[in-house]
Amino acid sequence: MKIKNAFMLILTAFIWGTAFVAQSMGMDYLEPITFNGVRSLIGGAALIPCIWLLGKWKENQKEDVSANRKDLVTGGVLCGLLLFGASSLQQMGIQYTTAGKAGFITAFYIVIVPVLGIFLKKKTGWKVWMAVVLAVVGLYFLCMTESFHMSKGDLLIFLCALIFSVHILVIDHFAPKVDGVKMACIQFFVCGIVSLPFMFLLEKPSLGGMLEGWFPLLYAGVLSCGVAYTLQIIGQKNMNPAIASLLLSLESCFSVLAGWAVLGERLSARESIGCVLMFAAIILAQLPERQKSGEKRQACEISS
Repeated sequence: MKIKNAFMLILTAFIWGTAFVAQSMGMDYLEPITFNGVRSLIGGAALIPCIWLLGKWKENQKEDVSANRKDLVTGGVLCGLLLFGASSLQQMGIQYTTAGKAGFITAFYIVIVPVLGIFLKKKTGWKVWMAVVLAVVGLYFLCMTESFHMSKGDLLIFLCALIFSVHILVIDHFAPKVDGVKMACIQFFVCGIVSLPFMFLLEKPSLGGMLEGWFPLLYAGVLSCGVAYTLQIIGQKNMNPAIASLLLSLESCFSVLAGWAVLGERLSARESIGCVLMFAAIILAQLPERQKSGEKRQACEISS
């Protein structure tokens, strides 16, 4: 596993975790679908100059762009639709369940991803499975504060986690084939455009609310969408999706820490244990697998 890819995914989790503060502030000015739609459009727009600059930087390299155009559009549209579905279900589910349950069930994608990966013939070692168990226990201590039962909101959040799991696997499929920044840009514009009809049919968006909530919108749009989702796509290149999901699940730890640092929320002993278990899971997932003797000999022959 490349250290650079792991760092990108951890940075993604950090931005997503701290963005919960911005999203909480944004709800004071805008309704859920409106907030998600506008921040997605801002995220897509923020990537346009990045794409132009990267294009200038790569113009001396000869690349066959047309060969990947179909994969680029297909991947971008699929990711955008999945992102819209997951974020919408999450916002609707939070209305009927507690924030603790929502955080735990959403992060359950760390279990769903390796399970779905079995059907896609993805190899997952025992260390990753041990890390998954540790992470699930850590998320329980971190997020669960009351008795668990499946309500309407819990079901919606679980469907959200399922869609996020598919989103991770779709990125795993398309990221090695296309320009990650361009795919992220398409993803956000698709998510924002699909949000528009629901925004006007189900909510009452106002320009005044957008202007008053400009800071959380820009933070969630430029950083959480434009930067973090792009880092996710680039960071997932050539990475086991199960390990990627574990790294991204650090979002829960960072959201708790951000709430403590910015909003003055105290970190209880139970939540501290959850953070420790989560970080232990990440470290375990990063440990290299022991090579078999045949693989070692082959590696030595190649190196010599």
